[in-house]
Amino acid sequence: MEILAETGQEVATSAATVGYMTTSTAQTTDPRPAFAGAVALAVDTAAAVRPDQLDRPTPCPEYDVRALLGHLLSVLRRVAAVGRGAPPFSVPQVTTDVPDDGWGAAARAAAGDVLAVWADDALLDLELTLPYGTHRGAVALATYTGELSTHTWDLATATAQRPAWDDDVLAVALAATHRMLPAEGRAGLPFADVVPVSVDAPPVERLVAWQGRDPRWAA
Repeated sequence: MEILAETGQEVATSAATVGYMTTSTAQTTDPRPAFAGAVALAVDTAAAVRPDQLDRPTPCPEYDVRALLGHLLSVLRRVAAVGRGAPPFSVPQVTTDVPDDGWGAAARAAAGDVLAVWADDALLDLELTLPYGTHRGAVALATYTGELSTHTWDLATATAQRPAWDDDVLAVALAATHRMLPAEGRAGLPFADVVPVSVDAPPVERLVAWQGRDPRWAA
């Protein structure tokens, strides 16, 4: 689910009450290496999904596995579209025209496209129109790193995969997510309340818990 509004709210105090070590004040420079890492892991996870798993539920309650794959594909295509200057809603929220055995190939093609678009250094400083407002390109890409990582966790958890999470990627994802999503006052936002986790929880668990997922979720 895409974040719909930037709050600008500092979250360190609230985060401490639920056991987080927040990095909300970290400065976004060039998030492309982290974004590329998140893309690669998302593609590998999507490609490993079996057709017999497509109807399973996921920790993202509005999506089963098939719909979540369609959303991941749309995220990749949308990030490429906004980098080209296209309206963000020119790409649907969920892609539905992929055959059951074609998700891996579709994700690989979308990944190659989005990384090629964002190879342009100038995009990092451009103001881009996104579903949740207008933001500098570097901020947008860091935020999408968080979204891709969270949905990769959703997909891996639903299909019993164990991705090799990169802590450097997750550091960028956590910082961006903390900047964009408030710890409290989420009325009207498509996120459940923060789920408390310990300060020494793995970074991916802290990331998904901040977005309202229970790291202990099981189908």
